[in-house]
Parts: sequence; structure tokens; C-alpha cells
Amino acid sequence: MNAPLLQLSGIRKNFGGFAAVDGIGFDVPRGSISGLIGPNGAGKTTLFNVIAGMTVPDDGAVMLDGTPLTGRPPHQVFASGLARTFQIPRPFPAMTVLENLMIVPRPQVGERFWNNWLRPGAVGAQEVALRAKAEEVLDFCNLSQVAGSEAQNLSGGQHKLLELARILMADPKIILLDEPAAGVNPSLMRDLVDKILALNEQGYTFLIIEHNMDVVMSICDPIFVMAQGKLIYQGNAAGVRADQTVLDAYLGEAP
Repeated sequence: MNAPLLQLSGIRKNFGGFAAVDGIGFDVPRGSISGLIGPNGAGKTTLFNVIAGMTVPDDGAVMLDGTPLTGRPPHQVFASGLARTFQIPRPFPAMTVLENLMIVPRPQVGERFWNNWLRPGAVGAQEVALRAKAEEVLDFCNLSQVAGSEAQNLSGGQHKLLELARILMADPKIILLDEPAAGVNPSLMRDLVDKILALNEQGYTFLIIEHNMDVVMSICDPIFVMAQGKLIYQGNAAGVRADQTVLDAYLGEAP
């Protein structure tokens, strides 16, 4: 097993008297596609929010590549190399697909308005480089044909691919995907899975929340299982299928 890239220890988050995340701790190996599963209400998205800096935990620690992230705001977590998607994609709807990608990298020379007069060459050169990178990412994600379309006009599956494309513009160390297969037709889902596998081969690390068990069992190792805010299992797909606690808490809910 590779050395951990992301380390969680003793994460707790209460909402009133409800323990949404209750002492969670596990390591995500560098270069892995790790899965996080569990029944609805298990606390998975709350844990993602804690990791990404959107929710401050009551206790515990988040470490990325040896750097403490606990309590840092989302923009600092993002700058540290951790990027996430959401169950419902959040593009800038009135901007084109290409524009949605080009605004991601920070900092940009042209963000300081005076540089457009004082350093026009630097602004122009960076924009050319960013456009070239964005076009390359769009080609990888099979979105080149809609590069000039407003993001609000994309299909559900294309929105998921756009979320992934925007993340790739930041060159993160780890990508957290929150239900990437939800609402996606089988063809685009297969395309999305192929992109995840290809990126993993390039060295990207993933932690994925997913309810599609075929996806989880086929690409994720290790797999972490949550129920009622607690971690009840960690291991591989074969172990998930054989563990009675998991079957009772999660898989047993399937009709």
C-alpha cells in the first residue's frame, strides 16, 4: 500500500445533539482511487465538507501530504492541492464552458486591473497559455464540441465532466468526487469512469462518494464504509461484500 496522501484522525462534527461525523479516521493512499460509501445520512458529505474546509470540525485533524488543513477556509484548502466536486454541479451558468475553465487558475496577472495597462504582454501571454491548457483539458473530457456553449445548456452528464475539467485546471494533489455517477446516463457514466481511471494512471489520487456499487466495486481500493457517523469498515471490494456489518448497515438496504 502506498504512503498516505490524505490523513484523517478523530474527526467529529455535531449539529445540536446529532453526531453527523463521530470520530472518523482513515488514510487515503497516494495514487489510489478510494471509495467512501454508506447509507443516506451516514455523514459522508459532512465529512467531505470538513475535509474541504467548508465545515469546521468540533474535533480531529485533516492532513494533506503532511500539511495540516484543519480549520482552514476552502480557498486555502484548494490552494494546498485538494479539490472537490458537488452532488449538484456548480458552474457559472452564463459563462461558456471554456470560460469556466480559464477562470480557475490562481493567481492570474490580469486580475489586477492595472496590469492590463502596465503589463499587457504578460497578461496576453498568460491568457494564451491558459486557453491552450483549457482546450487540452476539454479535449480530454470530450467537451471540445461545447466549448463555446453556456454552461447552463449542458446535459447532466456534461455538467459532471465540466466539474472534473475545472478541477484539472488546478492540478490538484487529490480530487474528492461527490456522487459523480448520480443522474448520469450509462454511456456518459462509463466515459466519466474512464476519465477517472486515465487520470489515476497519470498519478492523480481520488476519494469518491458513490452510491453506484458497480462503480465502487470495480474501481475503488480501498473502500471506507460509514454508518451513523462512524467508520464501520475499511478494506477492499471483496471484504465489503463479505462483511456482515456492512451488509446490515448499507448493502442490506438495497431492494
